[in-house]
Amino acid sequence: MPQQRNSTGSAEVPADPPLLASRLTAPAPPQPMLWRPRLLGRLDAGAAGALTLVRAPAGWGKTTLLTAWARAAAEDPPAWVQVEAGDSGERLWAYLVAALRGVVERPPDGPAALPPVVPLRPDQLEVLAAALAARERPVRLVVDDLHRVTDPAVLTGLEFLLRHADGRLGLIAAARTDLPPALHRLRLAGELTEIGPDELAFTTDEVADLLVAHGVPLPAVAVAALRDRTGGWPAGLRFAALAARGQSDPQRWAARFGGDHPDVAAYLRAEVLAQLPTPARELLRRCAVGPAVRADLADALTGRTDAGPLLAGLARDSGFLHRDDSDPPWYRPHPLLADLLREELADLADGERAALHGRAADWHTDHDRPAEALRHALTAGQWDRATGLLLTHWPELVPYDRESPDVPPLAPPPAEAVRRDPELALAAGAERAYAGDREAAAARLRDAVAAARALPAPRRDRFRRLALALELTLARLAGDHPEVRRAAARLLATATATATAATGPGLPGVPAAAGLAETPAGVDLPGMPTGASPPGAVAPTDDDPRTGEDADVRAVAGTALGLIELAEGELVVAGAWFGRALAAARRAGRPRTELVDATRTALLLALAGELSPAEETARAALVMPPCQGWSSRADCGYAHLTLALVALHRDQPTEAVAELAAAGTAMVGAAMVGAAMVGAAMVRVVSGAAAVGGVSGVVAVGPAMAGVATVGVVAGGGVVGAVMALCRAALLRDAGEPAVAIEVVRRARDELTGTRATPGGEPAGEGDRAGGGELADRLLALEADLRGEQGDLDTARRLLAERARERDPVPVLGLALARVELRAGDVRAAGHALPDWEAPGAADWPLSVRLATGVLDAVLARRGGDERRAGRLLERVLDLSGRHGYRRVFTRAEPEVRDLLAAHLDSGTAHWPAVSDLVRDAEQPAEHGPGEPQRGPGGPERALTEPLTERELTVLRYLQSILSNVEIAAELSLSVNTVKTHVRNIYRKLDATRRREAVRRARALHLL
Repeated sequence: MPQQRNSTGSAEVPADPPLLASRLTAPAPPQPMLWRPRLLGRLDAGAAGALTLVRAPAGWGKTTLLTAWARAAAEDPPAWVQVEAGDSGERLWAYLVAALRGVVERPPDGPAALPPVVPLRPDQLEVLAAALAARERPVRLVVDDLHRVTDPAVLTGLEFLLRHADGRLGLIAAARTDLPPALHRLRLAGELTEIGPDELAFTTDEVADLLVAHGVPLPAVAVAALRDRTGGWPAGLRFAALAARGQSDPQRWAARFGGDHPDVAAYLRAEVLAQLPTPARELLRRCAVGPAVRADLADALTGRTDAGPLLAGLARDSGFLHRDDSDPPWYRPHPLLADLLREELADLADGERAALHGRAADWHTDHDRPAEALRHALTAGQWDRATGLLLTHWPELVPYDRESPDVPPLAPPPAEAVRRDPELALAAGAERAYAGDREAAAARLRDAVAAARALPAPRRDRFRRLALALELTLARLAGDHPEVRRAAARLLATATATATAATGPGLPGVPAAAGLAETPAGVDLPGMPTGASPPGAVAPTDDDPRTGEDADVRAVAGTALGLIELAEGELVVAGAWFGRALAAARRAGRPRTELVDATRTALLLALAGELSPAEETARAALVMPPCQGWSSRADCGYAHLTLALVALHRDQPTEAVAELAAAGTAMVGAAMVGAAMVGAAMVRVVSGAAAVGGVSGVVAVGPAMAGVATVGVVAGGGVVGAVMALCRAALLRDAGEPAVAIEVVRRARDELTGTRATPGGEPAGEGDRAGGGELADRLLALEADLRGEQGDLDTARRLLAERARERDPVPVLGLALARVELRAGDVRAAGHALPDWEAPGAADWPLSVRLATGVLDAVLARRGGDERRAGRLLERVLDLSGRHGYRRVFTRAEPEVRDLLAAHLDSGTAHWPAVSDLVRDAEQPAEHGPGEPQRGPGGPERALTEPLTERELTVLRYLQSILSNVEIAAELSLSVNTVKTHVRNIYRKLDATRRREAVRRARALHLL
């Protein structure tokens, strides 16, 4: 480097290079740039604190987000420093001081004395901190690529400034790694806001906006699929949008977009894999034999003993390895990275790959995961093991999840091996069916039947049962409900005589005895007669191995029949089938099938209003082994949906929102278009905020967003979408978003009643199709109730039309009509429309509907002046609701229910503690809002001139009960005279002359 010389010619210290203006200003954003208000709001909130860390690996849009945020603050832009590789401490401090100088010395605050640019001594740090602390307005400093800082003194200095700038400095940093040690104190102090890959990932709505900005709009289904394939990774989405511009069919191209795209593969290799240590990269490559991995599975595949820490570190820092919340945790690579890792796995020698799959088959077999074990055994060419897995675990090889494992298709077994062992082709067909490849599964079934014609009789019987089970699975995948019923009947016919008599003819949805004799197409083997049981069948004993086989048949067939009945909205019939199948699965020891039946049973119990057993069943299902990892996510989603419904009825909005989010993630994942929009409004119920920043990816939800918000409701389809809509609409109503709630219900009802089965079409899954039934009636009733609540009585009546006025109307519709008439002021018409909830047949109603009808009946009785009947009806409702913990039916009911409950306390009740809590939590009557004093006959209640003491408040609470002064004294371990003294003081302070008047005034003043 040239050296400067003084006048005497001696060499001087080399001059520092000039500071680059480009490193002190935000870079130009990529075009087109998408504004993301939910993240900008998060940055605004975080910038008010000490430190905001935007942490993610390359390509997650950290710099783009910070640039957009800086440009949005044009009137008060932040200071900006871009860290470059190789920056020394002095060089970096030069930029930091220069950036801060530009802000601190900027008018109108006037100039401030800052230290020289370099070097920066400790005492000069104090000068800088003092200058910042003297600012009237805080300074915001953006440091991009903080992970490149290698000098610990720089980080220590930044921490010093944050600590001593008196809250006038906010640091916003972007980094690829976690916080450096020098800044960890801020996390412990609660002064850190973190934005990670999960939040930086594009939502489905943002993906749609990005594609439109690039001029390649796609249908909603294709947008959701692209978001799912990319995991919302911003760089991957931009690659996809740019490449789609030149495609003649962008929708078809987007469906095939993956990690093998040249730009994506090159980026991932350079920015992700190349940055990893060799052991970590090799671990990821070898674990690519499967879609997900656990630490002990990774150890088995690689021969290592430290896979656990390696995986945990990659999940924490890479952003491309996702960890679930099970124990021990499972890990799954980002979809695009998984494509690339499988491509690198293919570079291994054939024998080495086969050995990896063999180890994976060993591990999955040992850990009771037969579906994964079968796939690995077939991939490794272990034909005998594959056949053995089918024979031993065939009920657990039936697919129930809507998600297909993200694995490449397998080639069919060699023809010679199939001729020698026809069950091998059935095993290959079961694997393809489990992967959702119906056409390949059907081809394997045909191969198996063609090879099985020469089987000896005993083996042929076993083969026929296995083939029928696969045929039943294919009918389910095709969405052909009539064929599912026929195939289930044929499978049940293979059970022994005793089992057939117990589960075959006479059960709902299954053809009678004549139907059981039908011969399945393609499974008619010479010498094998059809019918209810094989020739010479003998009833099995408890120690007969056929007892377990028959339980398997009942479990598989019953589950299939339950699923189609559930899809068609026949909840009672579905519940009967799931109950029988659940018992059979437990007897046979089939945890995967048991999970399917248990989660659907739990949901049906919740819909029937049996909250306590529903909650117990759902929580037990969530701790079952199949719920660990990603292999049974949809089934676990049913359990979360059950818990959301239970929490809703118990008026626990925080829990309901959390469980709904878990259910949506598990059951429909990225396809839940706009679900986060609805989630934000629901959070208002929990937080009471007018706008929620950074929750579920939204700043706030208003009526203008109703069309967007409701898209997510129907994405789950059918029964799932209907139940989610019922929960969401109720929470949206509570949040003060009735217009959004109405749209949620309307869209879900249209989806539920308008979808039809399409035999021979693409598999849709049992949750996607319903003929309406009870759930459609509930949605209709809720929409009418919401419209009536908004004063649109004519539309509410028109929705209900004649259905609620039939001689024997559906109870929930009759209840809805009664509410509409009551809101119209016609008490007589409301009473006429209200169904008889005490009739003998009412015991079969959903309990929630029966309770709501009883509460409204009590309100009508009180309106009619019959206080005694109102109290009797309310006590009966409390009797029915008690063990299940119902609260919403009281707390969110007609406003006068609170007064009704309060009067019931005064007249005496066997549920005094529960009613006391309900009175406290129930909504205030319409004529006065929360926090306003209730108006009595003489006008507004006056505030107390003398407050009650703690002891007087305690005694006041007991005055609500029917306890005498003597009994109150005994409860509080006080003398009777002391209690009497407290009571006199209470009367004096409340300006009351008797107990009931004191209690009424205390409630009006919110003392009770």
